[in-house]
Amino acid sequence: MKNTQYSYGSIAKWLHWSIALLFLMSYCTVYFRQWFTEEKTPENWIALQLHLSVGVTVAMLVLLRIVWRMMNKLPDPEPGPRWAHQSAHIGHYLLYAAMILMPLTGYIGTGVNTEYFLMFDIPKFESTELFNLLVIDGLGMTFEAFEKPIDNFHKIIMGEYVLLMLIFGHVAAALYHHIILKDRTLIKMTADVINKI
Repeated sequence: MKNTQYSYGSIAKWLHWSIALLFLMSYCTVYFRQWFTEEKTPENWIALQLHLSVGVTVAMLVLLRIVWRMMNKLPDPEPGPRWAHQSAHIGHYLLYAAMILMPLTGYIGTGVNTEYFLMFDIPKFESTELFNLLVIDGLGMTFEAFEKPIDNFHKIIMGEYVLLMLIFGHVAAALYHHIILKDRTLIKMTADVINKI
């Protein structure tokens, strides 16, 4: 279950691939909503609620992943130049920052309650005391004024540019290690079945 010097443990692998799948689902739900539904229809609302529910789940799993990472030693890095190891560390820290910022900005910039997988409600940020304290009293802003820059940051800056570049860079680096360098970088995070391929 725990990491070893040679590989990530099953919990780290489960968290990694679950978060990756949830980010894919998040993009699928938001683009389904934009491309295939009309505003104020049940399909549009369900797609939005699924997107919000996936975002909340990502936030919970990312917190668990950070705690688990702090409790476990990382596997030894593969041999390589110092700049490559430093680049990998920077890339991972940027990914962690993105995985925190996306659910956070998605939540605080949403003007509706989250019907968590259509089971129970999570109140919108605008309805919380923290919103009153930080935004109304602290910044002197209405939700409408506060929401617009947060929404632009979440949807455009992070969602359409930064996060996608980080994901593609992460995947490209893993494939480069696996196909070109032929080292164990990708194998350390893949399931045992894939390791045998």
